[in-house]
Amino acid sequence: MKIVCKNKKAFHDYHIDKTMEAGIVLTGPEVKSLRAGRANIKDGYARLKDGELFLYNVHISPYAFATHSLTDPLRVRKLLLHKRELRKLIGKLNEKGVALIPLKIYFINNGKAKVEIGLARGKKLYDKRAALKEKQSNRDLQRDLHGRR
Repeated sequence: MKIVCKNKKAFHDYHIDKTMEAGIVLTGPEVKSLRAGRANIKDGYARLKDGELFLYNVHISPYAFATHSLTDPLRVRKLLLHKRELRKLIGKLNEKGVALIPLKIYFINNGKAKVEIGLARGKKLYDKRAALKEKQSNRDLQRDLHGRR
């Protein structure tokens, strides 16, 4: 599995309840660009539209050596999920304060691009502070334990 890009900020800004893997519909030059690692999913989100799932605000840079027409880097891309997974998502997304956020884009062994999307709830400012404080204390504890050996 080759990871193209990760959304590290998502874990800081959201509580991730559940993750799932989805295929993504891409053009040829977009796949080449992803293989080169030229993508940004920081501001991306997924939304249901007409019973299908679409990915918005994911920037895949145009491939420099493409010979035919270039596509818009921020175009809306369709995500591929099984019908039963979509039905589960529809039920969850009807709740207030829930969003679908792309967490990472990667290639699996047979060369297909996949997106890991997470069912996310927004964190409050005090939750973010508490998480940072806990992370720092764990880091200090590990540093102390490492120093005693």
